[in-house]
Amino acid sequence: MPNLQETLHLSSYAALGDSFTEGLNDPGVDGGFAGWADRLAGMLADGRPPGTFRYANLAVRGRLLDQIAAEQVPQAERLQPDLVTFCAGGNDILRPGSDPDEVAERFEAAVVRLAASAGTVLICTGFDTRDVPLLKHLRGKIATYNGHMRAVADRNGCTVADLWSLRAVQDRRAWSEDRLHLSGDGHQRVALLAARSLGLATEQDPEAPWPDAPALTPADQRRENLQWAREHLIPWVGRRLRGESSGDHVEAKRPDLLPL
Repeated sequence: MPNLQETLHLSSYAALGDSFTEGLNDPGVDGGFAGWADRLAGMLADGRPPGTFRYANLAVRGRLLDQIAAEQVPQAERLQPDLVTFCAGGNDILRPGSDPDEVAERFEAAVVRLAASAGTVLICTGFDTRDVPLLKHLRGKIATYNGHMRAVADRNGCTVADLWSLRAVQDRRAWSEDRLHLSGDGHQRVALLAARSLGLATEQDPEAPWPDAPALTPADQRRENLQWAREHLIPWVGRRLRGESSGDHVEAKRPDLLPL
């Protein structure tokens, strides 16, 4: 972790990615979604004169890496922000038969383009899914992809927010009801980690202990699991089998660098 500063010499920020960066399941004040990137932008703008920090969020739920490279990377090249966060490839890794080595090659090609047009590029590793139903069997693929991303960051001078080692998100309260997207508290933990990875001092610690909570009985856990499968797992699998994306007909929520 770098030496932390009260402010960073950044005046513009563009966030690229999929549902994770769009902020799904973190309700925003305008009826949409907020998310860790919006929260990070607020931290970066804090203490500055109004209107002097500009922010764009180009992320769209369901996007695959090639879609992000084709749709969002050119926008970031046009905007030329001081900071880009680029979190992509997770939806590709979830696909059966995907090769993390090959995905990483395409990821680096996009990073090279972004590094040429942005002052700083921050990338995120994937989460450790050891306790996540449905995704824990992909843990090895995600770890392999993470290793590639750290190497990509080293080769291209990028900053890394290491979500794999963020222990706080192993708590169930970091995740929303669908268990695939973060809760508001989870997004806040990621925003704090990203801020500190960039060198920004934060009052809160991303690894601060969670408040005590009553333990669920085995019967309660089974009941929760059944409800989750019925309301979230089965519809999610159905959409994948039909080749549908939750991002169909969805556009970026903040496509231009606008003042905060």
